Amino acid sequence: MSTQLPALLDGLVDDAAVFPPGSATLPDALTAHRRHRTAWYTDLVGPLLIPASTVSAGELSGLVDPGEGLVIGLIGDTGIGNLPFALSFLAPDGVTARQVEVAVAKRGEDPLPGIAELLRLTDTMPGVEAVYAELPLTFGLVGALDAIAAARAVGVPIAAKFRTGGLAAELFPTPAELAAVICACRDRDLPFKLTAGLHQAVRHLDPETGFTHHGYANVLAATLAAADGESVGRVAELLTALDPRPLVERATARLHEPRPLWVGFGSCSILEPLTDLIRLGLVNGGYDA
Repeated sequence: MSTQLPALLDGLVDDAAVFPPGSATLPDALTAHRRHRTAWYTDLVGPLLIPASTVSAGELSGLVDPGEGLVIGLIGDTGIGNLPFALSFLAPDGVTARQVEVAVAKRGEDPLPGIAELLRLTDTMPGVEAVYAELPLTFGLVGALDAIAAARAVGVPIAAKFRTGGLAAELFPTPAELAAVICACRDRDLPFKLTAGLHQAVRHLDPETGFTHHGYANVLAATLAAADGESVGRVAELLTALDPRPLVERATARLHEPRPLWVGFGSCSILEPLTDLIRLGLVNGGYDA
């Protein structure tokens, strides 16, 4: 018997197969993504994330049947100004970009000019349902969140995106920092995405990186707590938890409700988070292969 995922987990994991550490080739990523789209767990899976540089180089051409209706998320690795150019390559192959994600500033830079540039381009992105401005968790963050919230209030489909890991210690926000960001988004009714470092369900020390990584079950529980109006301190406690039981308990209570605030995260593996969710009892693993 097939298993349908609960509403709380709908679209939680975008398919980032071509990005490190998986770094799949584009043909292999497309083949695997097609399998995910027809599997019993398909509701868990968001779009296939592809760099703008790959799209602009024409690498999708010949790999996609225009009739298959491929939906992707475009990652703006070539900068804000080059997004329309990359998007122009998609229609001839019958590909749709559901979302666009791009960094608007580097650490220590004022994000407001980048946000303004991105907002000027939103009218040139036909068919794009969501635009995610990746914000560094440093200088100018509060002003950036206010600017994004103001744009959303007048109908611009823009939201925030934050890094929760990377190749340097400073790219891993502390639980207190991440809790403050989640609550700041809550206070502005602002959806957000996360990227990098969310390799396992529960907070853990990764022996390969040497860094303590956030867990996506922690983030899920913390976001639910924030949405319920709980304090930054309580949200931080849930992000710090190493015991999965309070995380699962909170998620289970809301399993059949839409997920608030947190849009989701990208993972170079779909099956790894799925396996963790089954192990935690948040997904019924009793299905026909």
